[in-house]
Amino acid sequence: MHPLLRYTLDLFGAPAPAPAPSPQGRAARPKPPGAQASDPKPSKAPKLPKEHKPAPPLAPKALQTPAQTPTPEAQARAPFIAAPAGFAGPAPTGSARPQAGAPSDAPQFAHPQASRQLHLGGVLVAYALARGKRRTIGMVVGPEGLSVRAPRWTPLHEIDAALQEKARWIVRKLQETTVRRSQQIERQIVWEQGAVFPFLGQTLCVQLAGAGGVTRLGDAPLDAGSGAVRPLHLPLPATASATQIRAAVRAWLLLQAQQVFTARLDHFAPLLQVRWKQLGLSNAATRWGSARSDGSIRLNWRLMHFELPVLDYVVAHELSHLRVMNHSPRFWDTVGSVVPDYAALRARLKDDSVPRW
Repeated sequence: MHPLLRYTLDLFGAPAPAPAPSPQGRAARPKPPGAQASDPKPSKAPKLPKEHKPAPPLAPKALQTPAQTPTPEAQARAPFIAAPAGFAGPAPTGSARPQAGAPSDAPQFAHPQASRQLHLGGVLVAYALARGKRRTIGMVVGPEGLSVRAPRWTPLHEIDAALQEKARWIVRKLQETTVRRSQQIERQIVWEQGAVFPFLGQTLCVQLAGAGGVTRLGDAPLDAGSGAVRPLHLPLPATASATQIRAAVRAWLLLQAQQVFTARLDHFAPLLQVRWKQLGLSNAATRWGSARSDGSIRLNWRLMHFELPVLDYVVAHELSHLRVMNHSPRFWDTVGSVVPDYAALRARLKDDSVPRW
């Protein structure tokens, strides 16, 4: 077929199938007459296949777990990792575990209504600050802690400076208050069968004698060897509650106080040349007695927990006020005329062995 005709058919028709190559290779075309021989074209080097890089081995299916967001429980169990020094990023979400021996930032003395805290003598103290119409800065150390009152216009740095000046006194009072509170807790009476408490220098032991009858003090001691503990028989069943036992003991003590105080007032009044008119029992927390110029005397019934000489000092003290209504040297001379050792007895009123009700 003429080459031009073949080219035309190739454009408008399907390409003719190429003849199958012979096993001995493609036959060389015959050269047209007059054609010069030419060097054969150099054959191109075969392309080498690209280097095959093996893929990394897959982990076992048991280890191929999808990424999951940790649950709050998992975060709570996650250990805390401290940030490096100088790190200013966000705080970690995990809770920090305090190291053993690490200093605590919690105040050593904290008022329940504390609004400010300050280091006083190396001790962190949280105190209650109140503003008011006053001209000076006042501070009080009470059972709850340190309370500070200051004028409304006083800046905070002046309040802190005033507290620093009294730092030693404040810390010492706070420590004393803490010790006193712990002792009071230890002295708290548990009102039950066998509860003990002091009474005019003796020790009484509660005995539930059953319903019926009256409260009475036993004559013989419970332990003949000690000779110090006496039974107080209460007309209550063995199933009585602590509130019932406490109320029965208190009622008995009030009756005893009324009788004993009356007898001691009648004893010291003639010696001091005064007359008292009315006796009232007090339940004050920090005051043992009081006197009025009209002859009225009030005495704290808890004095029954002390020995009789201490009670006598308080009675003589209040009766002396019917002659001298102040605490001048003349007043103390009056007290000393009937109770010479009043100073030592007065100090015993601060005895921490008195039980707490």
